[in-house]
Amino acid sequence: MAEDVKVEKKAKVADPVAASIDVATQEMIARAQKLGVETCFDRAENLKPCNIGSQGTCCKNCAMGPCRLPLTKFEGDDPRKGICGATPNTIAARNFCRMIASGAAAHSDHGRSVAEVFLAAARKESDAYFIKDTKKLLAVAPHFDVATTVEVDGEVKDRDIDEIALEVAETALAEWGKDSGELKYLKRAPQPRYDLWKKLGVLPRNIDREVVEIMHRTHIGVDQDYKNLMKQGTRCSLADGWGGSMMATDLQDILFGTPYPLQSEANLGIMKADHVNIIIHGHEPVLSEIIVQMSQSQEMLDYARSKGAKGIQLGGICCTANEILQRHGVPLAGTFLQQELAIVTGACDAMVVDIQCVFQNLANVAKCFHTKVITTHPIAKMEQDNVLHIEFDEHHALEDAKKIIMIACDNFTKRGPDVCIPKHKNPLIAGFGVESIEYHLGGSFRGNYYTLNDNIINGRIRGIGAVVGCNNVRTRHNEAHLTVVKELIKNDVIVLTTGCNGIACGMAGLLTPETAQVYCGPGLAEVCETVGIPPVLHMGSCVDNSRILLAATEVVRAGGLGKDLSEVPAAGSAPEWMSEKAISIGQYVVASGVYTVFGGVFPVSGAPVFQDYLFKEHEKIYGGMWDFEPDPIKHAWKMIAHIDKKRKALGIDKARERVLMDMAARQKLDAA
Repeated sequence: MAEDVKVEKKAKVADPVAASIDVATQEMIARAQKLGVETCFDRAENLKPCNIGSQGTCCKNCAMGPCRLPLTKFEGDDPRKGICGATPNTIAARNFCRMIASGAAAHSDHGRSVAEVFLAAARKESDAYFIKDTKKLLAVAPHFDVATTVEVDGEVKDRDIDEIALEVAETALAEWGKDSGELKYLKRAPQPRYDLWKKLGVLPRNIDREVVEIMHRTHIGVDQDYKNLMKQGTRCSLADGWGGSMMATDLQDILFGTPYPLQSEANLGIMKADHVNIIIHGHEPVLSEIIVQMSQSQEMLDYARSKGAKGIQLGGICCTANEILQRHGVPLAGTFLQQELAIVTGACDAMVVDIQCVFQNLANVAKCFHTKVITTHPIAKMEQDNVLHIEFDEHHALEDAKKIIMIACDNFTKRGPDVCIPKHKNPLIAGFGVESIEYHLGGSFRGNYYTLNDNIINGRIRGIGAVVGCNNVRTRHNEAHLTVVKELIKNDVIVLTTGCNGIACGMAGLLTPETAQVYCGPGLAEVCETVGIPPVLHMGSCVDNSRILLAATEVVRAGGLGKDLSEVPAAGSAPEWMSEKAISIGQYVVASGVYTVFGGVFPVSGAPVFQDYLFKEHEKIYGGMWDFEPDPIKHAWKMIAHIDKKRKALGIDKARERVLMDMAARQKLDAA
C-alpha cells in the first residue's frame, strides 16, 4: 500500500500593484519578495478573516463558547442565540463596546503618560522637559478650573507660571480616577451639546471608571440590552475624545510646543543612504521629542560622522511620526502598512518603537537585515531575542535618547551592500491646529473663524470633511483614503485630516497649497489661493482628533452655522480603519453630533437590528449617526449628501451674492 504523502502548499504572495497604489510601497513589496522576506501584504493573502467575527456575532466572553452566530435568512424574530441565550444584538453590542473600551484605554493611557511627564516637568524633576508654551498653559488652565490670577491686597495679579503648571498637572491626573463629579473638559463642547449629554445621562465620571464599567457590563450575565450597552459605550468614548485624548493634545502642546504650519516631506524616499537612518514608530511622543533634540546635538552628529555617516536622518511612521512632524518638520517615512518596508530598504539602522500599531513581525524582518529594533515602553515588549529593550524614563530621558542614537550610529557600520531606498517622496505642509487655522483665516489682529463660516455660508466652501484613521491590508493600501479626499475637495469640501490618512495625503502630494489648483472645485481653490493654505489640513496624530472637535466648536461659536455641532455642514470618515481606537473615535464623533462613515468592513453587520440602531436611531438621539460604505466614491458622496442636507436646514443651500456677513446678519441667520 502506497504511503500517504503530505504535499505542503506553497504560500501565496501579494501582487504589489494590487496591494498598494503607492509606487514606493510597490517597489519595496517586490524587493521583499525577491529577498524571501514575508510582509503583512503576503500574510493577508494566506490568512483570511473570519466572516462571522467580522460581522460582530462571535462571542468568546466565557468558556462555553465561542458562540458563532452566522447571519442567515429567517422569517419573523431572529432565532439565533448563544449558549446563554445572548442574541445577535447583545453579542454585537458587547463586542462593539469592548472595542470602544480598548480604543479609549489606548488613547487615554497615552494621555496619562503625558500627564505624568507633565507633572515631572512642573515639579522640576527632569532636565529634559519644561513648559514651552506658556500661552497655551494659560489658555488651558481655566478648563481645569485653575486660576491664572490671584487677588493680593485688592489688586489682581498674575499667578506664578510654575504654580499654575503644577496645579494643572495634578488636576489633569485626577481626571483618570477621581471619585466624584464629571470630566472637566466636557464643558468645552457647545452648551446645547453638553446639555444633551447631561439629559441622556452619558457624561463621563472619570476615564478609568468608564473603561472598567464596559468590561464589567460585557461579562457573561450582566448587561443584555444593546441600547443600555451603547449608553455606556457612548460615555466611555466621550471620556476618550473629550477627556484623555484632548488632554493629551493640550499637555503635549504645552510641553513640546503648539504646532504651526511648517514644511517637510513624506514617503520612504526621505531616507538617506549616506546618513544614519533612525525610524521612530508608535504613538507616544515623550521619548521621540528628546530623540529629535539629541539627534541635532553636535555630540551626536560628530559621533555619527566618526562612524562614516554624513549625518543623522530621522523619519517617522504612524502617529509618533505625525507628532514629530507637526512640531519639528521631521519627515514622514510612511503609514502603518509601510513599517516592515522601511527595514526592507536595508538602510534602516534602528527602528525605535513605543506603543500601539507596532507589528511583532518587525523583529523577523530585522533578522534579514542589520536593523536594530528597540522597544522603549514597559507595557510594549517583544518576545524575539533580537529585539533590544531600552526602557524610557522621563527622569533620564536625555541619557536614554543618547544611548539609542549611539546604537543606531554603531549599527550604520554593519549595513549590507544592497541598500535600496525608493526615490519617491513628496513635499507637504503640516502643523495645523485650532490656533493656526484661526491665525491663517484672520491674521494677527483679528484671528477668528468668521472667515471660514462666511465662505461656507456663501458657498465657496461646501462644508467640512474630517477624514482620518488607519490603513487596512484588506483594502488596497491608501486607495480609499486618497479617493475619498480627492472626491471631497473636487466638490469644494475642505478636509481636516489626522493619523495615517494625513500621512497618505502627504505621500500623494495633497498637503500643499498648490494642490488646490489641480484637484479642487473653484470655490475651495479660490479660498486656498487667497489664504495660502492646502485644501487638506494636516492636524496631527490620532489623539489630535480632539483638535477637529475644538475647531468645529469654534465654527459654532463664530456664528451663522447653527448652535450645536450637529447643525454644522460637516461629516467624518475613516475609509481604511483597522484599530479599535477608530471605533472609540467614531463613537465620540457620532455622540458629538457628526455623521460618520466607515469603509472596509463594519463589525456589527451580523446583527441588523443593532446596526440600524447605530445607523438610524443614533441620529434621533445624538444628532449624529454611523454609516458604512466600502466604495470610496459612494463613501465621499454620502458625506457630501449629508453636508448638503445640513446646508439646506440652515437655509444656505441656494445661490446668493457672495458678501462678507456682518455680525447682525449672522445673528439674524442664527435666529431663523
